[in-house]
Amino acid sequence: MEDVKQFPAVERRRNPAGSLAEREKGEVAVFQELGKALTSSLQLDQVLRTIMEKIEEFLRPDNWSLLLLDEEKQELYFELAVGKASQALRDVRVKMGQGIAGWVAQHGETVVVPDTSKDTRFFSKVDEKTRTETQSIVAVPVRFRDTCLGVIELINCVGPDGFDPRDLKLLEALSDFAAIALENARHVKKIHELTIRDDCTTLYNARHMSFILETEIYRSQRYNYEFSLVFIDLDHFKQVNDTHGHLVGSRLLAEIGNALKAHSRLIDFAFRYGGDEFVLLLPQTSKDNALNVARRMHKLIREATWLTGEGLDIRLTPSLGVASYPVDSRTKEGLLHLADEAMYLVKNANRDSVAAANIGILPNTASAESAG
Repeated sequence: MEDVKQFPAVERRRNPAGSLAEREKGEVAVFQELGKALTSSLQLDQVLRTIMEKIEEFLRPDNWSLLLLDEEKQELYFELAVGKASQALRDVRVKMGQGIAGWVAQHGETVVVPDTSKDTRFFSKVDEKTRTETQSIVAVPVRFRDTCLGVIELINCVGPDGFDPRDLKLLEALSDFAAIALENARHVKKIHELTIRDDCTTLYNARHMSFILETEIYRSQRYNYEFSLVFIDLDHFKQVNDTHGHLVGSRLLAEIGNALKAHSRLIDFAFRYGGDEFVLLLPQTSKDNALNVARRMHKLIREATWLTGEGLDIRLTPSLGVASYPVDSRTKEGLLHLADEAMYLVKNANRDSVAAANIGILPNTASAESAG
C-alpha cells in the first residue's frame, strides 16, 4: 500500500473570521480558487491540496483526513492525512459501516459528534493505533451523484458552542469539490486505460506494446539486462468463429488472455497484438528462460478445455515464437520481426509448437509437453 499523502499544515489564523461580510467574502474567494483549480488542472493532488489548505484555514481541526473507498474490499483507507497522527494512519483500514467514518460512508449522511464517549459508533481502536485522543468528530460523505467515494473527517474541531452550521455548509461544499476532483481523475484514468487496452481481452494493446518495448530496451541498455518476447498465435482460430460465431470467438480470446496474464509474473506484460495473436514481454529474462515460459504457455493453451462455463468444449493449439534482447537484436523493429518470424516458422510447418529466433523449431515440443 502506498504511504498516506501528508501535507505541511497551513499556518492557522490566530483570530477567527471577523464580520459576516468578511467571512462571506473569504468563502467566495475559496470557491473561486477551487473552481479555478478544477478547471485548470486534472492533477488530483493539486486540487486536493487546495481543498486541504482551505479546511485547515477556515475550520482549524487538530487532525483531518480524506478517506477513500476501496470498492472491491468495501474498506476505507486514508488517502490524505494532516496532523500529528498522519503517519500512524498509513496502514489503517476501516470497514464499511465501522466507526463514524464507516457509518457515514455506508449511509451517505453527515455526522457531527460533539462527544465521542457518548456515541456508540465511535471506533476507539484508531486512537489506540495513533496514540491520540479523539474528543469530537465531524464527518461528511464525499459523494458524486448517488455514489459515496469517501469521507472527509475532522478531529477535535467542535467548540463549546457546537459546530457552526455555516462551517458545516462550507465543509460540505468542500467535499463536493473533492468529489468532482476524484470523479475527474477517475474519468481521466478510464480514458487513458481505453487508449492502451484492448476492448475484447482487457490486455494491453499493440500501441502500448510499442511504448513498453521502447522503455524496456532503454532500461535493459542502461542496466545491462536481458529481456524476451514471446509471440503466440492460435492455430485454426477461424474455425471457432465459423462454428460458434464471432461472439464466442471474442469470449474465447478474453478467456485465453486472462489465462496468459494469470500465469505470468507480476513484472511481465501481456498484450493482444491483433486478431488471434498475443505477445508476452518478459523483463529480465534470458532466451533459455523465455523458451521455458513459451513451453509452459504452449502446454497451458493446448491442454486446456475452453469456455466450459458456457457449456462449450473448445480445444485448440498455439504456435509460438521467441526472440530476446540483446542476443537476437538490439532494436524494437528487429525483435518484433524475429519473434514474429519464429512464430510463422511454426505455422508454416506443422503448427502446435515453439520456435526461437536463430535456432528454429524446438524438437518434439508438442509431444514432449504432452508427456510432461
